[in-house]
Amino acid sequence: MATMTLTGKKIAFLLTDGVEQIELTSPWEAVQDAGGSPTLVSPAGDSLQGFNGTSPGDTFTVDASPQSVEAEDFDALVLPGGVVNADHLRMDEASVNLVRAFFEQHKPVAAICHGPWLLAEAGVLGGRTVTSYPSLRTDLSNAGAEWVDEEVVVDNGLVTSRNPDDLPAFNAKLVEEVNEGTHAGQTT
Repeated sequence: MATMTLTGKKIAFLLTDGVEQIELTSPWEAVQDAGGSPTLVSPAGDSLQGFNGTSPGDTFTVDASPQSVEAEDFDALVLPGGVVNADHLRMDEASVNLVRAFFEQHKPVAAICHGPWLLAEAGVLGGRTVTSYPSLRTDLSNAGAEWVDEEVVVDNGLVTSRNPDDLPAFNAKLVEEVNEGTHAGQTT
């Protein structure tokens, strides 16, 4: 099987303070290893604080704000998890609008753990099959999704996973879906 390449592909990572660090760094490395160019997009300002569970981790430099970029600038979007990260992002109008724009343009989106909370807020889950951290099940179901307890779920360019244990499968499907490009079924 040929190695998938993301050469020339730009992938936005949308996150803020409180991100589960490994859910940022592992997919970021997978994108880079496949030749893609990740960009850290955040409403946090110049830098943000990662977490390893409940313990502070590293700080990360922000490349752009959600207000300063357009979905047109990227080939795909990644939404790392972390309770605080996802909860704050779903209250940020520019972040929610950016997520919605990726769906309107049929571009791949990958969300892990608590990241799918932002998908519910953006109103893009109707009729979709997804997974997430188990505590989001009711929220995602109420947003119109069919929630399943699986390592990784792919639904027309939308990739979701449950937690850091699922990162190998999540990363593989992220790279695969970005490599495939736009998906007609990836829409609001």
